[in-house]
Amino acid sequence: MSELADVELDEKVKIDVIEPGKYNVVFLNDDKTPIDFVIKLLTDIYKHNRESAEAITLNIHHEGSGVAGVYPFEIAEQKGAETVTISREHGFPLRVKVEKE
Repeated sequence: MSELADVELDEKVKIDVIEPGKYNVVFLNDDKTPIDFVIKLLTDIYKHNRESAEAITLNIHHEGSGVAGVYPFEIAEQKGAETVTISREHGFPLRVKVEKE
């Protein structure tokens, strides 16, 4: 039989935690997608309330683009893809891009 030895460690381990980067999901303006449809996407997919969805939609309309939300990359990519899929299913050419914040 062997005896268990008491072991003392005199080392400190430093762990650097790097937060994942944030990415903007950006809607791009077009002349075909109705404002009400964009507001619905913003409330359904991005969970904005009606007022903030309307403000973002007006920004998209006047400035040419607007940020729908800020997420870690995988979530931003998924929400962007879901947005485009639903837009195409309804016959609209809405474009979305995901860019580093």
